Amino acid sequence: MKNTPNCNSDTIRSNARALAQYAAAYREPSHVRSIVELVITAGALVALWIAMWLSLGVGYWLTLILAVPAAGFLVRLFILQHDCGHGAFFRRRVANEWVGRALGIITFTPFDVWRRAHAMHHATTGNLDRRGIGDIETLTTDEYRARSPLGRVAYRVYRHPAVMFGLGPAYLFLLQHRIPLGMMRAGWRPWVSSMVTNAAIASAVLLTMWLVGPSAFLLVHVPIVLLAASAGVWLFYVQHQFDGAYWARDGEWDLHEAALRGSTHYDLPAVLHWFTANIGLHHIHHLCSRVPFYRLPQILRDRPELAGVSRLSLAQSVRSVRLALWDEGQKRLISFREARECLGI
Repeated sequence: MKNTPNCNSDTIRSNARALAQYAAAYREPSHVRSIVELVITAGALVALWIAMWLSLGVGYWLTLILAVPAAGFLVRLFILQHDCGHGAFFRRRVANEWVGRALGIITFTPFDVWRRAHAMHHATTGNLDRRGIGDIETLTTDEYRARSPLGRVAYRVYRHPAVMFGLGPAYLFLLQHRIPLGMMRAGWRPWVSSMVTNAAIASAVLLTMWLVGPSAFLLVHVPIVLLAASAGVWLFYVQHQFDGAYWARDGEWDLHEAALRGSTHYDLPAVLHWFTANIGLHHIHHLCSRVPFYRLPQILRDRPELAGVSRLSLAQSVRSVRLALWDEGQKRLISFREARECLGI
């Protein structure tokens, strides 16, 4: 189902640059608010982790139930790290960097490597000629047609929900983040960031295993990480892969237009907005990434016309999973079935 803009959407989209300048007025973070958000999120995660460990003596079913909110707090912690990466969580760069690096140990994500890749994502989102770093791989119909039969199968496997939201996130957070192979040209800094983060993770894991035992650690922590990884990849996916998304070639591509039209307003229930630290207001975040997550709703309240732009409901987001190819003729994402029936590929 294609996203249908409200009556003001065309005007809003034509003024994307002005909206980005408007959002920039909300950039100033509150140190008190940021610290409170950090303490609440980290404290709740630690409390739930301990509760899961204690629940092992009751029954593993209870441990797995508690893993769901624990994973939610881990996702929220990652989004706080994400704000640090944008320099939005604290006023001082050094505070953002060191808090981000510390959180990267908990989220299994080397901060400096991720920050570089994510900055490239923001600078190129929706640009068909600059895909490849910080994005979910998306082929055009022509690129898919030009692939060998084996290449097509590989792409279909990659885009299968079981891989995209199951095996893929586990591989990304447990293995891919350990070695920054995609940053070979960036020099030695990404490697230092990854190796130091890896060493800190290993130390934290070994210490916790020593305190609670290896089996208890794995029974508690693995479900949290796997659930959080899948939820994180899902959020990133639906924020840019939806019917009505914006993609364009270099000559037509516009940064602010891509921010507004190529990122969703993922309209979640209030409790999920809290756990995901308002990352669902992704179109506003891409307009000005320096706005702290807790100020994004204020922009939406002050400019309510933004609510209907690129809006994606929970039900619509589930249907977006089938979209896998960009049709440059129709200028929209289509499914493999549509590609076969309408384009013969």
